[in-house]
Amino acid sequence: MNTVFQELYEKYHHDLFQFLFYMVRNREQAEDLVQEVYIKVLKSYDRFEGKSSEKTWLFSIARHVAIDHFRKQKGWKQRLLETFDWSTQQVKDDSPLPEEVAMQNDEIKMMYQCLNYCSVDQRTVIILRYIQSMSIAETAGALGWTESKVKTTQHRALKLLKVHMEQLMEKEGMDSEKIRVER
Repeated sequence: MNTVFQELYEKYHHDLFQFLFYMVRNREQAEDLVQEVYIKVLKSYDRFEGKSSEKTWLFSIARHVAIDHFRKQKGWKQRLLETFDWSTQQVKDDSPLPEEVAMQNDEIKMMYQCLNYCSVDQRTVIILRYIQSMSIAETAGALGWTESKVKTTQHRALKLLKVHMEQLMEKEGMDSEKIRVER
């Protein structure tokens, strides 16, 4: 089991941390939740049936851990909708996190800001599909959804992102014709 656990950790730790970081938007909480995911993995690996990939299974556990975290918090819906202030986070890592790279591009920065307008499900799909580069099938497996539901949620999230990005760009006096949200 130690070898299997070590292999899972080496393969997926960074992706798992990034996913949870995007969900909770706090490094310390993300680190705590990653530990919680690994505890659940250790306790339940013997029941893993292999019907999905290990990565899909891990992200499914991570999603449930994040949802449980939100449910435990008082006013969790409001926290999800609050604007994240990138400048106040003290993220230190050897490799730059995606949000550090995003700070260099205003359009991407706006897109991350507009993710706050998405529901938890929409944000989860966007993170898994575009940040974690999961396929529709992998995303469906991780969420326990049909591929059709993933596609619909993705479509609605992208549509919502586009509307809010256009509004934000108009507000800031930028040319909104450049916005291209791809599926």
